[in-house]
Amino acid sequence: MGRRETKKRMGDLFNDVMLEDSADLIAGVDEAGRGPLAGPVVAAAVILDPMRPIAGLRDSKKLTEEARETLAPVIKEKALDWSVAHATVEEIDELNILQATMLAMKRAVMGLTVRPNLVLVDGNQTIPEPLFRQRAACWPSSPRQKSIVDGDALVPVISAASIIAKTTRDQWLIELDKEHPEYGFAKHKGYGTAEHLAALEKYGPLPAHRKTFGPVRKVIEMRKGKEGELELS
Repeated sequence: MGRRETKKRMGDLFNDVMLEDSADLIAGVDEAGRGPLAGPVVAAAVILDPMRPIAGLRDSKKLTEEARETLAPVIKEKALDWSVAHATVEEIDELNILQATMLAMKRAVMGLTVRPNLVLVDGNQTIPEPLFRQRAACWPSSPRQKSIVDGDALVPVISAASIIAKTTRDQWLIELDKEHPEYGFAKHKGYGTAEHLAALEKYGPLPAHRKTFGPVRKVIEMRKGKEGELELS
C-alpha cells in the first residue's frame, strides 16, 4: 500500500467514532542517524493499530538488516498512521545534532494525519513544545508527551518507529553509495568506521558529510593546511 493510499485510509479511520472516542491513540517516535559522519538524521512517528498486531517488533539496532526490511512495509501497511521526516546535513551543522534531531522528530509528528493522544519519545527528552505550535493550529491542542529511555527496546510502538527511521535512512545511504562507491556508504551507513575514515582522508569530505563533526572537521583543516603549504612553496 503506497504512502498516499495509506494516508487516505488513516483519514477514513480517524473519522470513525470509535477512534475519535479512543484514548489509545499513542504515537511512538524515534530517530536514526545521530552518530554518523554523513547523511541526514531521520525520525519516524508511528501509531499502531491494536486490532492488527505486528510480530517481531524490537529495537531496530538489534534486528538484522533483512528483518528490518521485512518489517518496515508491514508496519506501514498495518499501522493506523505513520510519518517519516529528516533534518538535513546543513541543519545538523547549523543547529547541532541534538536540535536537528528534535526538529526531525517534530516534522515526523507533524506529518501524522491522525492526532495522537500521547507521544512516546525514545530517550530522555521530549520534543520542545514550541516546535508543535505550527501543528497546533490544525489540532485542538498539542498531544501529551513522555520520554522513555531504551523505549525502542521496551515499547513496541517506539520499536516500530525506530525500524521505519532506520530503514529510511539506510536507503538514503545506499543511494549515496551508488554515486560515491569509493566511500563505502552502503556498508557503514555513514558511521565512522576505519574504512570510512580512510576514504574520508583519501578523497576528502562530500557535501553529505557533517562538517562540524570532529573527524570530518579534522580532515577539512588538514586539507586546508596542505593547500596553504602549497601556496607558500
